[in-house]
Amino acid sequence: MLSNYFFNALNITNNDDLLAFSKKTNIPVSKLKMYNDERIFPFNHDLKVILKELNITELELKLRLGIIDTSTIEDIIKNSSNISKIIESSGKKNSKEKTLVEPIYTTKLGKLYQDDCLSVIENIPKNSVDLIFADPPFNLNKVYESNINDKLTKEEYLLWTEKWVLGCINILKEGGSLFIWNLPIWNTYISSILNKYLNFRHWISVDVKYQLPIPNKLYPSHYSLLYYSKGKKPNTYNNQRIPLEICRHCGGDIKDYGGYKDKLNSHGLNLTDVWHDISPVRHSKYKTRESNELSVKLMERIISMASNEGDVVFDPFGGSGTTYIVSELLKRRWIGAEIGPIDSIIKRFEDIDFHRDQIKEIQAKKNVLFTEEMNKIRRKNGHWLPETLEMNKKNKSNKLTNK
Repeated sequence: MLSNYFFNALNITNNDDLLAFSKKTNIPVSKLKMYNDERIFPFNHDLKVILKELNITELELKLRLGIIDTSTIEDIIKNSSNISKIIESSGKKNSKEKTLVEPIYTTKLGKLYQDDCLSVIENIPKNSVDLIFADPPFNLNKVYESNINDKLTKEEYLLWTEKWVLGCINILKEGGSLFIWNLPIWNTYISSILNKYLNFRHWISVDVKYQLPIPNKLYPSHYSLLYYSKGKKPNTYNNQRIPLEICRHCGGDIKDYGGYKDKLNSHGLNLTDVWHDISPVRHSKYKTRESNELSVKLMERIISMASNEGDVVFDPFGGSGTTYIVSELLKRRWIGAEIGPIDSIIKRFEDIDFHRDQIKEIQAKKNVLFTEEMNKIRRKNGHWLPETLEMNKKNKSNKLTNK
């Protein structure tokens, strides 16, 4: 069966209908499928032919497809009273009773539910979560331990996405932060939802550390990490700093800071919205499951930046449990949902000391201008050091005082 909005609007329910419509309108089947699969409004001659065949206006077709521009929104606002009554009446018939769920695994600080994220979200009080991080399936037809369908139609995937995104918005506190990790194509749609309810802070590009030949298009070299807050600004923002980049062989500067060296902060460089230092988890020493796994470094950065000890962190797609492990070690309360097996998550908590050492190593290499190793190689080869900067600042200050 063909069941997306576009085909529904054209009264196409099967392949025979599709072929017949194509023949009547002289629009190729491949093009009709493109409009349907990519959720693109038909254009030029195709639009005229479709409107004539259906005997409807362009506005009605847009409404059938859920495409609403500003002028239509203004008309909806003018008639909002009548429209809301129609929608509310329909909603009451379709309302479902909330199902209570219980955690299947708990720690001192966290609760893990083995259930669909939508059910878990329904059971979390509104306006109660300080930080939400979501790493949903990317709909790339990958095999997950949960056996979920990772090859939905574009329409199905986006409808499901809207449900959990709106649920997350409801449970987020005012001043809370929301991060969503996904492919850029999906985050463009997710942004269109979030922009109606939350305040955009950053589109963070996380560099991908490999390259494969892809014909006829630019190579997609980053993951997208959306960062939004509920309200004008987040309640918590702890600045994260990274070390200066140096030559790994001689320890010398890669970038020439010229006369600005003295202005560098001894705690490191400000983090930008392009992250080059997050590597995929591939080494067997750190990888705990077959499918993709989040970097501990990524989660340490996000949780440290956007929450404080005692805050509540929610991750609706548990996966390997990286968010929960890092939250526990950073003394955040956490709530997790994983629809598939959770054995690997529990195993990670049993081996939590391994991850505690990881966190210590990560934190030793941030909020400093040079790490211990960097300091050693720079000192050995006679390069300037943080104490050199401090000395120069004092000398300048003394000269100004003595004038």
